[in-house]
Amino acid sequence: MEILEGINARQSIRAFKPDPVARDVLNKILQAVSNSPSYTNSQPWEVVMVMGKKKDELGRKLLELARAKAPTSPDLPMPKGWPAALEERSREHGARRLTTLGVARDDEEGREKLRLMNFEFYGAPCAVFLFIDGSLGEWSIFDMGLFAQNLILAAHSLGVESCLQASVTNYAPEIKKFLGIAESKKLVICVSLGYPDKKAKLNTYRSLKEKPDEFTRWYE
Repeated sequence: MEILEGINARQSIRAFKPDPVARDVLNKILQAVSNSPSYTNSQPWEVVMVMGKKKDELGRKLLELARAKAPTSPDLPMPKGWPAALEERSREHGARRLTTLGVARDDEEGREKLRLMNFEFYGAPCAVFLFIDGSLGEWSIFDMGLFAQNLILAAHSLGVESCLQASVTNYAPEIKKFLGIAESKKLVICVSLGYPDKKAKLNTYRSLKEKPDEFTRWYE
């Protein structure tokens, strides 16, 4: 698949088929993403692939925590606010998504159902957790963004779709304990991978993107 085509066609998927992704396909994705750039070639990424019974067990544990609205403790703090323009964009995104799915803003039950689907990885057969050493800072977080982007584009090129899930990282301590990951590691993001259910209403929504002229300045 041509790179520009892949960037333009990729979208976040929130309904997956249960079909597993073959190990050789996952290895091909990881081989491609291993070529990601990083500051001074430090390559700070640590990848944990969770599938099968282990993924299902973890999903049940996370769903239980989310349903109980257990205290959250992400390793990377969630944003406390946005500049006005970004806040408006975020609100519009949320409203449009609910409208597409036929969920009213005051439908608390419907909105809660959508929230909880995060913690079942939207039915994806593979959950990927990206960690870094806890001593690392902003430049390594930037590197992890590059790595995650390459991961989802490499997957997309092979027909495997994805969803980046920040919500899951709210329970970073519990995830690390479950997976036997040292507390000194930072959980950066969870990425659900699998084959998309193209008939699902959840996958009909596409977010609006700003045009280049709206975010670019030219100097000549």
